[in-house]
Amino acid sequence: MPALRTANVERLQSGTFDVLVVGGGINGAVSAACLAARGARVALIDKADFASFTSQESSNLAWGGIKYMETFEFGLVRKLCLSRNHLIRSYPSTVQEIRFYAMHPKGFRHGLWKLVMGTWLYWVIGNFFTRAPRLLAKSTVAREEPIIDLSRADGGFEYSDAYLHDNDARFVYNFIRRALDYGCIAANYVESLGSVRGSDGVWTTQARDLETGDDLVVRSKVVVNACGPFVDAMNGKAGEKTSHHHVFSKGVHLIVDRLSKNRRVLTFFADDGRLFFVIPMGPRTCIGTTDTRVESPYAHVTPEDRAFILDNINARLRLPRKLTTGDIIAERCGVRPLAVGADSKRGADWAQLSRKHAIEVDRATSHVSIFGGKLTDCLNVGEEVAREVESLGIALPYPRARWYGEPPDETRHEFMHQARLMNLDAMTSPRSSEALSTRLWRRYGAQALGLLEDIREDPAMGEVLIEGAEYLRCEIRLAARSEMIVKLDDFLRRRSKIALVISRSDLHDAPGLREACSMLFGAEADARYDEYFGARPAPEVPLESMATS
Repeated sequence: MPALRTANVERLQSGTFDVLVVGGGINGAVSAACLAARGARVALIDKADFASFTSQESSNLAWGGIKYMETFEFGLVRKLCLSRNHLIRSYPSTVQEIRFYAMHPKGFRHGLWKLVMGTWLYWVIGNFFTRAPRLLAKSTVAREEPIIDLSRADGGFEYSDAYLHDNDARFVYNFIRRALDYGCIAANYVESLGSVRGSDGVWTTQARDLETGDDLVVRSKVVVNACGPFVDAMNGKAGEKTSHHHVFSKGVHLIVDRLSKNRRVLTFFADDGRLFFVIPMGPRTCIGTTDTRVESPYAHVTPEDRAFILDNINARLRLPRKLTTGDIIAERCGVRPLAVGADSKRGADWAQLSRKHAIEVDRATSHVSIFGGKLTDCLNVGEEVAREVESLGIALPYPRARWYGEPPDETRHEFMHQARLMNLDAMTSPRSSEALSTRLWRRYGAQALGLLEDIREDPAMGEVLIEGAEYLRCEIRLAARSEMIVKLDDFLRRRSKIALVISRSDLHDAPGLREACSMLFGAEADARYDEYFGARPAPEVPLESMATS
């Protein structure tokens, strides 16, 4: 068991915290990071791994919500565009502008020029922060993206938004890491069994360490419910009644081999009229998404989902051969929790609901609930939660503390200087999509200086351990030491995107994976390997207990 996690689980019962955050997805992670940096005594728990539900199933896009232009939600679009711009400025190595190359189908419900003018308005609303849009003639598309089938299109347009270089779950974990650096006590695989507020005004949360079975008691002045799709269920356990609730939209993405050599997002309108993307993902391509109303947070990919995505992509690209289910390397499937308020119109089209978040506060009990939200808007969520917690009487002695963003330029320059002196980039794998120094800085920031020290001490630490995964021995050693990895899936799917770019069968036979398991789990390496690949599957968790993640 990771030593850091073990120590944090023990500390969960030490005294009374100012705030307990339940849920380690993007909303919980930014709340904990902001509150801890501002001086609150914070604890965070999640019944599974950090970012292991909705926050690991996004499109890896940080976008300003161009689709909300159609419903005239210009205020929301403005807010999301400014949030996107703020992310790009704060994380220049991680969140970067990318061009969206959109095709306009003949006979579409909106004319080409109307959509082109919409992209210019979108650019204006976003303060001209990105490159300007442009109209795409069919001849231009044929020259620049010959993979696109133009038989259904009468032209297109190009505009900008942003995307994450690494996967969404890694981005979330970096906020957890930031919270830890500021003194937050965070632990994964700790389940909240429910919270009760005593006559002394302190919440008592009964919890369980799912790895050891030990029961815990966590005391806090404030509870922040950041359980994503399970907010409603968790509020029910605490006896909290709210005016908001969630409805769920299922999104599915399929990962296949790289379809276009260009680093841009190909954008289409699917057969049902909704946006459909072809997104670069290093050596792979992510295609989707679906948008299906579901009643339960527990979604799975169906044959109909696969057929919808494959049929749409095959009809819109000129491929050497049609994609089939045999080309699927990995799948993403998750629900988007959409916030619905008491004032929402009855019978409104659920598909028109936006991803805007809502924060509801019960001042009588010092309880905060976070509904909905988008990765793009995460910094605003952290700030808003901190303001609400402060309004409940929790002192935040460092109100201007910066809790997000990359380390200062001086730190980056020092890392790059040392990397050049070591000739680090000469060690870059021939199959890598970027220089090694760039990748290490983006993933680890100031911690990357320690990786250079590891490589200087032992050059073998600079070797790629799993071919095609772009992960060095020193990275895995760092993960084992400081990233609270309990299961192999935590590393392969969330701290990295290895499971998204290497098929399960190739991973099973990958040289180096057994060594990685030994570095991560020590004596438990074989058990964790078998658990992941199904030789000894983990016991199923009862449905009712899953509602506390």
